Amino acid sequence: MDDAGVYRLDDETALIQTVDFFTPIVDDPGTFGAISAANSLSDVYAMGGRPLTALAVVAVPPEFDMDALGDILAGGQEKAREAGVPIIGGHTVKCPELKYGLAVTGLVHPERLITIDGAMAGDVLYLTKPLGTGVIATALKNGDCPPAVLAGAVASMLTLNADAAEAMLEAGAHACTDVTGFGLAVHAHQMAHFSGVALEIDLDNLPVLAGALEAAAAGHIPGGLDTNRSYTEDWVTSETASGERLTIAYDPQTSGGLLISVSGRMAPALEEALAGRGVPVHPVGRVVEGRAGVVVLK
Repeated sequence: MDDAGVYRLDDETALIQTVDFFTPIVDDPGTFGAISAANSLSDVYAMGGRPLTALAVVAVPPEFDMDALGDILAGGQEKAREAGVPIIGGHTVKCPELKYGLAVTGLVHPERLITIDGAMAGDVLYLTKPLGTGVIATALKNGDCPPAVLAGAVASMLTLNADAAEAMLEAGAHACTDVTGFGLAVHAHQMAHFSGVALEIDLDNLPVLAGALEAAAAGHIPGGLDTNRSYTEDWVTSETASGERLTIAYDPQTSGGLLISVSGRMAPALEEALAGRGVPVHPVGRVVEGRAGVVVLK
């Protein structure tokens, strides 16, 4: 369940390979392209790697506006350029529904690889981006998203996870995954399951995008949120929690942040490394002994 595939070339070098693409989440073509590119690159960062090259993956309706398609590609190109990643090719197919994303190849030293299965009891959990892109995007589709709320969500989705990845490597993180379509609760369950531990997450400490709780309260619930909740019903417990903050824990994210597990001893070092790179510091829970895969939302 790691974020990307890894192929060892030799004792010093391994390739990280991943692909991700999806339908538009915002109306502006260039912004959609940039968000999708940032989302695709995130899988490499989540494993402690450095993205090297990318290929564009495009599915386009036959009558789609070619100028808008050009803007999508340009937006993705600009975000990849920010990451220092050349898009060296790609492939386009006809499809009834528009989709765009990247297949990304990265590099990592095999001994510096960060996987999802290394969390240890006593670790502290950090989340590097606020939650809520799913409910905000749904509010936008429903015509009920204030411009300032959309702007905040877009700014978060456009932010690369490069600095957060550098910080976790500096602090010697034990495990990491990026929080995307499965939502925080499912990603946390996967980390707990494959690490053989349980997690406790403090809902009051979760960073949440401005307007997300209001969108959830107004009923702008994406279909994936209910799917995420159903998937983990035997693993995620929340006897003492309710309300919109609980809902947000299941919200499917686009270009979300990193969920990082680091030893309690090195937690101050991670906080310093994050803050020094301008990445918000959000301790959201802890790793404990318990039934493997259980997540307690408190």
